[in-house]
This record gives sequence, C-alpha cells and structure tokens, in this order.
Amino acid sequence: MSEADTLADAGKWRVRDWRRLGVRGAELIPQTRMSGPMPWVIAIMVAMTAIALAAGLALGNAISLARAEIEGGVTIQVIEPRDEIREREAAAAVDAIKRLPHVAGLRRVPQAELDGLIEPWLGTGIAAATGAAIPVPSLIDVRLKGPATPPQLAAIEKAIAKVAPSAKVDAQSSWLRPVFDAMVSLQVLSISLVLLLAGALAAAVLLAARSALGANRDIIEIVHLLGGTDTQVARVFQRSIGFDAAGGGTVGLALAMVVILSLGRRFASLGAGLVDSGALVWTDWLLLALVPLLSTLLAMLTARLTVLHALRKML
Repeated sequence: MSEADTLADAGKWRVRDWRRLGVRGAELIPQTRMSGPMPWVIAIMVAMTAIALAAGLALGNAISLARAEIEGGVTIQVIEPRDEIREREAAAAVDAIKRLPHVAGLRRVPQAELDGLIEPWLGTGIAAATGAAIPVPSLIDVRLKGPATPPQLAAIEKAIAKVAPSAKVDAQSSWLRPVFDAMVSLQVLSISLVLLLAGALAAAVLLAARSALGANRDIIEIVHLLGGTDTQVARVFQRSIGFDAAGGGTVGLALAMVVILSLGRRFASLGAGLVDSGALVWTDWLLLALVPLLSTLLAMLTARLTVLHALRKML
C-alpha cells in the first residue's frame, strides 16, 4: 500500500470518528434513549428527591405560619368550679386585661365552642347521664402586640391576680414548643435526605460513566490517535448522560407530582389548622420544578469530571 493510500485511509477514519464526536453523528456510547437502567435509576432518585423536598417545604411553611400566629398568643383559664363565681371572675379578668398597654386584642371563648372542644373525649349528653354538670374552665384568648415574653406574662398575672384568683396564664408558644421541635427535626431529616439522594445520584452516574468508558476504551484510543482531545471525548459522555438524566428526571418529577398531590388532598381533608398551614406556595412548586434540571446538571458535571479524570490515567 502506498503512502497516499495510507493517508486516505487515515482521513476516512478521522472523518468517521469526528462525526462520532459531533452533534449529528453517532455517539461513542451506542445507547437508545431511556433504555438501560440509568434513566430509570435517575427517575427514582428525582422522584424521591422531589417528595423529600416537598415534605421539607411543607413543614417549613407550617412552622413559619404557626409560629407567627401563636407567637403573641396567651391563653387564660379560669378554673373555678362554681359557675357563678367562674363567670364573675372571667368577666373581671377581661376588663382588667383590656387596660394593659401591650394587649392587641382578646376574645372570650363561647361555651358552645368549649363544648365542641371536649365533645370528642366526653361525648354528648354527659351531664344528663351523670345527673350533674361537669365544670368546664372559662377560656380567654389574648393577642399581644409582640411575642409573649416573661415580663408581659407576669404583668397579665399581676393584673388579674385580685379579680380572678383561680385564673391560670399560659403562653401558647410554650406548650407548643415540643411540637415545633419535632417538626424542625423532621424538616432537617427531609433536607438530609435530599442531600443524600443527590450524592447517590452522583455516585450512580460515576459508576455508569466508568463502565461506559471501559466498554469503549478501544474506540477512545483510536480517536486520540487521530487527534481527539480528552475534552472532546468527555463531551460525548456528558451529552449522553445529559439526555438520559433529562428523560429520567422528567419521568421522576411526574411520579413525584402524583404522590405529592394525592397526599395533599388527604391532608387537606383533615381540616386541621396546623396541617392546612403547610400547603405549598408557588415558590415551592418552582423549586420542585427545578429538581430535574438540577439533577441533569449534576449528572452531566459528574460524568464530565469522571471521564476527564479517568482519561488522564488511561493515556
């Protein structure tokens, strides 16, 4: 074979392999989109990430709104068992609290509402069944102009001490603090799951990139001999992983939306105030929509760095 024929054959190889590196040509990794385990692994990772993120956002909304609502709330219980004295003390306590400067408003809870609160535990018609009425404390809901601090609670207690000696003052935020602490712990757990799933996604892409790199080692060596650079080879793997991650992320987000909406309807049917305050807002939905995009970018970056690092050791 003459030198001209050798150069011509080399030119054919160069054209064919550069087309493999191009956008329009065949790829170094002969893989049909959404075939093989990688896209479905990414779909599962994205679905779990979106669900964990939605849970964390919902808990954050519930904590913020509940704290803002009860931060300045104070409950006063008049626990005198005798009806006429309890009624007199409750009315006197309301008059005394109105004169305090740091009180933004107050409301005496009606008896019918109190009966509705205790009905799930005592049932209806309990007085008729026992032949005597059960004394229920009178409740006064006080709203302060700021957070309920110990000096403000002490001022309220001092103001009602003489007119309502059986009254007990409680800050709403104090007896709900264990609930808030538990919700914060769950929120931290959901954020930790998001980070762990992101790490698992990067690890899965790393293994897939190394496997594909080993399977196409001979082709990569030929491309290098024909003048191909590590960056051009890495771009091929990066593009292939990017397509798989985008397809898998879209499927995963769709699955997550079905789960999130189904759970949202079930929790909304409970009608509980603390649960209702955890509804997702439009910014939360925007963050959830960004999960597939961020997952795709993470997968492409991981594939690129993995291939570049492996090629430096290979050649």
